[in-house]
Amino acid sequence: MGREYTAKSFKSGNSVAIRIPAALGVEPDQEWIVVRDDSGDLLIRPKPQAKAKLDVSKFWGKAKGLKVPERRDFDERPSTIAARAANATK
Repeated sequence: MGREYTAKSFKSGNSVAIRIPAALGVEPDQEWIVVRDDSGDLLIRPKPQAKAKLDVSKFWGKAKGLKVPERRDFDERPSTIAARAANATK
């Protein structure tokens, strides 16, 4: 177990807050998960960072030779069907 610190709770708006001693090295604006276990103890642990999502919108069409499978999970537009029919008669 590590070193023990004393912290005091105080009212902050409609909540109760506890100051974390600076000696623990907690960074501001970090999110935490707080759980009260069966014995009544509070367990505090850092909330895992959400994985960054990759925006692929700017990559579309950049990979030469990449074949994109045709989607068949939606109906074709009537204009697409008409254009195909017009090209078939030429």
